[in-house]
Amino acid sequence: MFPIIGLVICLGAIAAGYMMEHGNFRVLMQPAELVIIFGAAVGTLVIANPPATLIKIGKGLVGVFGGSTFTKALYLESLKMLYELFALSRKAGMAKLEEEVDNPSKGVVFTKHPKFVQNHHALQFLCDTLRMVVTGGVEPMEIDTMMEIDLEVHHNEAAKPIDALNTMADALPGLGIVACVLGVVLTMGALGGPKEAIGEKVAAALVGTFLGILLCYGVFGPLAVAMGKNSEAESEYLGFLRMASLGFIKNLSPIMAIELARRAIPHEVRPSFQEMEGTCRGGGAVASKAA
Repeated sequence: MFPIIGLVICLGAIAAGYMMEHGNFRVLMQPAELVIIFGAAVGTLVIANPPATLIKIGKGLVGVFGGSTFTKALYLESLKMLYELFALSRKAGMAKLEEEVDNPSKGVVFTKHPKFVQNHHALQFLCDTLRMVVTGGVEPMEIDTMMEIDLEVHHNEAAKPIDALNTMADALPGLGIVACVLGVVLTMGALGGPKEAIGEKVAAALVGTFLGILLCYGVFGPLAVAMGKNSEAESEYLGFLRMASLGFIKNLSPIMAIELARRAIPHEVRPSFQEMEGTCRGGGAVASKAA
């Protein structure tokens, strides 16, 4: 929602200022310039990146306009899920935990938390880690190293579509100049004709430069930054799962293991200890209220 509001403010302020100077919007309506600039920008994106990265860019942009999913309610629900998972392991043994992590779609705990199961990165990260615990013979420090490597790989992969979109944004002012030069070429061909026709072609050429700079600094640059913040939020969530896993590996009680995880939650979405305890031991009423 906020990205849409921001775009409206950005474009609205430019339009309002232009109107205050009695500008003619018909001059800015240059679809050919937009086709040249935006088409060339998309082309550079396709040249420089494999299909997998292009798909991630599309998903990342959808995520930006869809809003953040890593809310306080999600963290509370995840704390409840982890508490149930660790408590089940204590009561029923490692064999039951192995059943959960080997087949989460049919597990007793995971099936009660479909939002978590739908987050494939988080589900795989947690299940792979707990599988090492079930296997046995692996020291906590070694498992922590595995998680750290996993997070680093995820961070590097998440950065690729953001870097690609930033590169495209950086190219837009230059492509605007290309459109402008083409407009100047057309203007040179119109020399000797009516002054009004020459003026229109010069204006169209300058609009190309305007669009290139606007799309860079007013649209795609900020969208790339927003994608980066969403990626950071996902990394913070995986870090939260890492701390919960560490607490379990070190044989802390379920409530202490998730308290360790709670401390890793960013302050703006971190629930209090009372909220966490009420959610885990009170049937999720607090989590519903937080949503």
